[in-house]
Amino acid sequence: MIDATGNPGKILVLGGSSEIGLAIATEYLSHAPAEVVLAGRADDPRATSSVELMEAAGASGVRWVDFDATAFTTHAEVLGSAWEGGDVDVAIVAFGLLGDAEELWQDQAKAVEIAQVNYTGAVSVGVLLGQRMAQQGYGQIIAMSSAAGEVVRRSNFVYGSTKAGLDGFYRNLGQALEPAGVKVLVIRPGQVRTRMSAGVKEAPLTVNKEDVAKLAVNAARDGKTLIWAPPLFQLVMMVLKHIPGPIFRKLPI
Repeated sequence: MIDATGNPGKILVLGGSSEIGLAIATEYLSHAPAEVVLAGRADDPRATSSVELMEAAGASGVRWVDFDATAFTTHAEVLGSAWEGGDVDVAIVAFGLLGDAEELWQDQAKAVEIAQVNYTGAVSVGVLLGQRMAQQGYGQIIAMSSAAGEVVRRSNFVYGSTKAGLDGFYRNLGQALEPAGVKVLVIRPGQVRTRMSAGVKEAPLTVNKEDVAKLAVNAARDGKTLIWAPPLFQLVMMVLKHIPGPIFRKLPI
């Protein structure tokens, strides 16, 4: 159960070695110990180090569960394993691909792959998480969206379109689950310093994963449904949304 101060007893990270997912779990653990279930690919080379990281952060127990975002028919079994021994209080949906922006729109196989991982896989686990948490009568889902999904830009429109779909799904999933006592928080970060962005030129307002984690945990405690990381990014995107199309297309973004 989530206690009166918002501390969970069990945390599920879908995207078991996700740096942001692990950072959010670490932030929760800095307040109180909890069991952590990491769900990631069976061949993930960072599985062991991710488990060790959670143990060092103060987890009361850590398990790795094999999870493939595109193996949709296995997702119910994955969540069943995560729920073994007790309810999941907080589920963090943090898996995803970035890819090469110019390659994606010209390579059908890679475009389909990123769409299946970032959107279809996220919808698949979202439906199942909603069902389980509604049945238990409470729970917190934290879904990692992106500022790129708010205004889909030519510079990375395949990736941005997948995040736009994820964003719309989880925001409305939160509304649908509200009567059942389940909360959904959508996070729209800009660029975050992680492995995924290591080869990308650093943009203004880039943040550390720890910054995103603190914002996420505080927002979940406050019952918020949508946040930006950093918060200033909301103003930036608001301006971009109101720039006329012909001018917007000429911007170097």
